[in-house]
Amino acid sequence: MRGALLLLPLPRLHAPPMESLFLASSDWWDDINESSRWQDALFFSLSGAYALVAAVALIQLVRIELRVPEYGWTTQKVFHLMNFIVNGVRALVFAFHKQVFVLQPKVLTLVLLDLPGLLFFSTYTLLVLFWAEIYHQARSLPSDKLKIYYLSINGAMYFIQVCIWIYLWIDDNSVVELIGRIFIAVISIIAALGFLLYGGRLFSMLRRFPIESKGRRKKLHEVGSVTAICFTCFIIRCSVVLLSAFDSDASLDVLDHPILNLLYYMLVEILPSALVLYILRKLPPKRISAQHHPIQ
Repeated sequence: MRGALLLLPLPRLHAPPMESLFLASSDWWDDINESSRWQDALFFSLSGAYALVAAVALIQLVRIELRVPEYGWTTQKVFHLMNFIVNGVRALVFAFHKQVFVLQPKVLTLVLLDLPGLLFFSTYTLLVLFWAEIYHQARSLPSDKLKIYYLSINGAMYFIQVCIWIYLWIDDNSVVELIGRIFIAVISIIAALGFLLYGGRLFSMLRRFPIESKGRRKKLHEVGSVTAICFTCFIIRCSVVLLSAFDSDASLDVLDHPILNLLYYMLVEILPSALVLYILRKLPPKRISAQHHPIQ
C-alpha cells in the first residue's frame, strides 16, 4: 500500500506566468493614469513641491538682501530670484493642470510646459558663468567676454524656441514639434557639458590649491556636489525628452501620464533645485564699515 502511494503523481503547483504579472502591473499603471482622482493628487503634489522650493528660494533671497543690501543685484541674488520664478511658474501650471493640458491651440500647452524649462536652463547656467569667471580670473585668463557668451547663448535659445512656437501656432506640424523636442534635448546637453567643463576645472584647481583649510574643503564639496547634481539632472532631461519625442507612450505634455510627469519633474527640477539651494545656503559675509575696523 505504501509503495502504491509513492507511485501516485504529486499535484503540480502552477506558478503565475510572467505575462500575467506584467499585465497586472500594466493594469495598475493604467488605472492610476486614467483616474482623475490620481491625476489631481499627483499634479497637486507637484504643485505643492514646486511652491515649497519657490518659497525657500524667496526666503533665501530676502535673507541675502537683508545681509548685504549695499551690493545690489549680485549673481547670488539673481540666481535665487530666478529659482523663485521658475518654481513659482511651475507651481501655478500644475495647480491649474486641468486647464493647461486642454488649451487650444496645443502650442499654448507647450509654451506653459517648456518656458519654465528654458528659464531653468538660464538659472543654472548662471552658475556655470559664475564658476567660469572665477576660474578665468584665478588663471589670469580674459573673462570680459564670458557674460557676452552667456547672454548670446540664452538669447539664441529663446529666439529659436519662440520661432518654433510661432510656427506651431500657424501650423500644428508634428515634424516641427519633434524638432522642438530635439532642440530642448540639445540645450540640456550643452548645460550638462558646461557643468562638466567648468565645474570639473574649478574642482581640479581647488584640489591643487596648496593651502589646506576648512574653507577650501567646503568649496570642494560645494563645487563637486553641485556639478554632479546639475550634470545628472540635465542628462536625465535630455534622455527623457528624446524618448518622449519618439515614443508617444512616454509623452510628458498630456494629462493622462501623471506618474511619468511626477517622476520626471522630481528628478530633473525639484530635487536638484532643493539640493542646490541647500548646498548654497551660506549667506555672504557682512560688509565691514569703513568707519569701524575690527580690533587687531
